[in-house]
Amino acid sequence: MSRKPPAEDAGDRDLEISAPQDSAAGIPGITHALRQSYDQMGVRRSALTLLRVNQKQGFDCPGCAWPEGGKRHVAEFCENGAKAVAEEATTRRVTREFFARHTVAELGERSDHWLGQQGRLTEPMIKRAGAEHYEPVSWDEALGLLATELNALGSPDEAVFYTSGRTSNEAAFAYQLFVRAFGTNNLPDCSNMCHESSGSALIETIGIGKGSVLLEDVHQADLIFVVGQNPGTNHPRMLSALEKAKHAGARIVAVNPLPEAGLIRFRNPQTPAGLAGRGTALADRFLQIRLNGDLALFQALNRLILEAGDGVDRAFLNEHTAGFEAFEKHIRALDWDEVIEATGLTRDEIAATAADVLASRRIVVCWAMGLTQHRNAVPTIRELVNFLLLRGNIGRPGAGVCPVRGHSNVQGDRTMGIFERPAPAFLDALGKEFGFEPPREHGFDTVSAIRAMRDGRARVFLGMGGNFVRATPDSAVTEAAMRSCRLTAHVSTKLNRSHTVTGEQALILPTLGRTERDRQAGGEQFVSVEDSMGMVHASRGRLAPAAPGLRSEVSIVCGLARATLTGPGPTPGIDWDAMERDYDVIRDHVSRVVAGFADYNARVREPGGFVLPHGPRDERRFDTATGKANLTVNPLEILRVPEGRLLLQTVRSHDQYNTTIYGMDDRYRGVKAGRRVVFVNEDDLKDLGVADGAMVDLVSEWSDDEERRAPGFRVVAYPTARGCAAAYFPETNVLVPLDSTAEISNTPTSKSIVIRLEPA
Repeated sequence: MSRKPPAEDAGDRDLEISAPQDSAAGIPGITHALRQSYDQMGVRRSALTLLRVNQKQGFDCPGCAWPEGGKRHVAEFCENGAKAVAEEATTRRVTREFFARHTVAELGERSDHWLGQQGRLTEPMIKRAGAEHYEPVSWDEALGLLATELNALGSPDEAVFYTSGRTSNEAAFAYQLFVRAFGTNNLPDCSNMCHESSGSALIETIGIGKGSVLLEDVHQADLIFVVGQNPGTNHPRMLSALEKAKHAGARIVAVNPLPEAGLIRFRNPQTPAGLAGRGTALADRFLQIRLNGDLALFQALNRLILEAGDGVDRAFLNEHTAGFEAFEKHIRALDWDEVIEATGLTRDEIAATAADVLASRRIVVCWAMGLTQHRNAVPTIRELVNFLLLRGNIGRPGAGVCPVRGHSNVQGDRTMGIFERPAPAFLDALGKEFGFEPPREHGFDTVSAIRAMRDGRARVFLGMGGNFVRATPDSAVTEAAMRSCRLTAHVSTKLNRSHTVTGEQALILPTLGRTERDRQAGGEQFVSVEDSMGMVHASRGRLAPAAPGLRSEVSIVCGLARATLTGPGPTPGIDWDAMERDYDVIRDHVSRVVAGFADYNARVREPGGFVLPHGPRDERRFDTATGKANLTVNPLEILRVPEGRLLLQTVRSHDQYNTTIYGMDDRYRGVKAGRRVVFVNEDDLKDLGVADGAMVDLVSEWSDDEERRAPGFRVVAYPTARGCAAAYFPETNVLVPLDSTAEISNTPTSKSIVIRLEPA
């Protein structure tokens, strides 16, 4: 299976390649951010909007989830944050006339970039059965149709309710409440595709599926590992925290197959040295690891710590951990030849890194999807936890685990109950609060939801934000699954490809953005979000809505609940009108249902919000099966790639946030005016007999022998690790088999795809 590239992307005719850069941000970061902002919003609107981003009385950036800290700059945003705000606060509009001009099929031939550049959605739209165009529909008819289709299902489990990570705490809580009152736990979310592996590993080992560090811990660390992560593009404000830690004496180890500009040198645009000077060198050590070699690396470091004699914190291990004997036996039997093969590193490089570890009392390990999207992702993260536990680096200031989340409220959504496998205690509290018995059977995660739609076991899909079709693996399978539904509906701010891949009927339900005022019957409302480090704070938009008829996500959920939960049988005593009228009502419910949210309404109104409790960090309490932090045994399995093949990882460009494409450049990697490129080591190209600049198709190989092809990519000789390649998603999601997932977490293995290059 393959997908033809959109006409404007085919061949990337204007593509230019230059040398990759060795620093991030600086004046170019400012000029690119302002250019995009002025183009989308104009000068005055840009100034009014950008100066409120991430401020204590402003709105939370709709981009990443990196925290702000107590002291804020006047301009508390990064280049990609400015792009995210500009995309939402744009003055461009998608109207009913636009849909009258373009058939759904025509829109389906357009690129992700083109679709996103058309502007904000302005009114509910429907594609009726057999129609070629979307047409306007009233809110009452749209929600009524969705309610009718839901109630016509043979079982509530035939519906899928997806959530994107930009949804607010209030909307997420109301959404999961509606879904469970309807009778299902089918609540897949974007976490299933990114940090599900992190949550699975952390819950098992330390008893909570969240990171244990606060921003101050990063600033105070002696040694920081940044593993499988490109903060210069994906979390740019993290670079400021790394710079502050460096100035305080920290050392930084970057572990990644690709050298990334942001970890080489940071030219902080908030400082004179960043604007006029060379900035700050960040990574003291770059371990250019092979894809999927991280488990072997941390096991090797753990062995060297054990062999150091006094390298372990015996008092901490004895008091707070379980499983040490089995772990030690396993690690001492580690085969160094296998470590070198798996990592592509030298023994000297690993030994030098271990020396850094032994010289450091406070260690933080940060990671992102470079760790979480492999078959052995959960064992790898468990081994990373072993590494920190050995020297007592959980529950110590300046130390801990730091999974860096993507979407700005992806962690908050999970806290609010967006989870297909909810904890019994959460369901007990929910049922007690609202007087009904929530369903107990586990629901569909993202991968199982696609399978269910493909197989006819799910017939209605509702997406709360996001771009499901482009975020998911095995694009051809996912698109066919969506088209088999009776109804697909999306709550969205912008046009995206998911609106062009429809069921028999389709709805687009336009919603307010973070930047906009939210006025309900009870007055002006605000929402709240949780950042990557468990800080909960308010977000208040100030712009007028993009169109008069837009509804908030909370309003849409409450309206749908009123329309749907009217049939025979026990109906929960839920006052949807009160929750829609005043979001304080939702927060009062949350305070009685979700642990850590007592007195929610008062605490969230404090400037900067409040931090959620975290047992391992706050009191070295580990709510695991053993009552202690668990050291684990993780067998090392080397991913061996057949001769003549490469191991591909999917990555973002710098002009991109998740599936949102801001532009066609990736200036840090030297790519201009194109996205269909594949980065391959120069020596690998020689061995394969492929020339730099050649046009190739990428063909993935999987055990089902199904052909998955991404056509028309230009080869770029690039200093990636030997045997490894990289290309942008979502264009290469077509190569990721639906059934190629991580053990335990079921996360797609988008960083471990075996491919071959064929002449285009």
